[in-house]
Amino acid sequence: MTMQVKLVRYTPEPERTVAMSARLCYSPIGAAQLEEKISDEQAAKLVRKLVSMGHFSTLEHVTFTFAIEGVSRVLTHQLVRHRIASYSQQSQRYVKEHDFETIVPPSIAKNPAAKAKFDALMAEIQDLYNEFTAAGVLAEDARYILPNATETKIVCTFNARSLLNFFSLRCCTRAQWEIRALANEMLRQVKEVAPVIFENAGPTCVSEGVCHEGEMSCGRLQAILAQKAKAAQEGAAQ
Repeated sequence: MTMQVKLVRYTPEPERTVAMSARLCYSPIGAAQLEEKISDEQAAKLVRKLVSMGHFSTLEHVTFTFAIEGVSRVLTHQLVRHRIASYSQQSQRYVKEHDFETIVPPSIAKNPAAKAKFDALMAEIQDLYNEFTAAGVLAEDARYILPNATETKIVCTFNARSLLNFFSLRCCTRAQWEIRALANEMLRQVKEVAPVIFENAGPTCVSEGVCHEGEMSCGRLQAILAQKAKAAQEGAAQ
């Protein structure tokens, strides 16, 4: 089953909202007047300054809501660990799983023998689930036998600051494959509506120029630093 991610709602003019909020802290006039006075160029410049200096509190004024489908319970168990966000997930207590879909990991999908055993086990679980519910076992109890591979749907809302943290952790190549795919798609979509806020978002090798993975590092940081050094040399030569 294919993952589906859609940015369904977000704060209008998010970068102007961030800039207005930041300006208010140092202005004698109100937010409405400030909002009228700030140009898009001024807003972009101020947002870049705030992010570069690590002043992230004003980013909390803008939010982004995603509708996510075609993902496993493995993914959502990881997703909800990002606590500065709001979640509403399809309930297995109230939505019966008489024909549940599954998310198949790539390493299983490309191994015919493993895939056959996976499919057989999922079919066995489905039959047993149906047997339980037909015998009067409550759905909230029958769900105990459902696998982590069961497809689920979830709506989640993050503020921009929390999203930056989420991307720094989950866009990393060391992140689990399914949630990394989700994070990359979420990042792609928010960049379309808030390009300045998220222009340097991503794993810490991209956003901060550091890697916290130690010996587990993928080595991407060295390539990024080398590319920046080359660009700096070319700029100095011009």
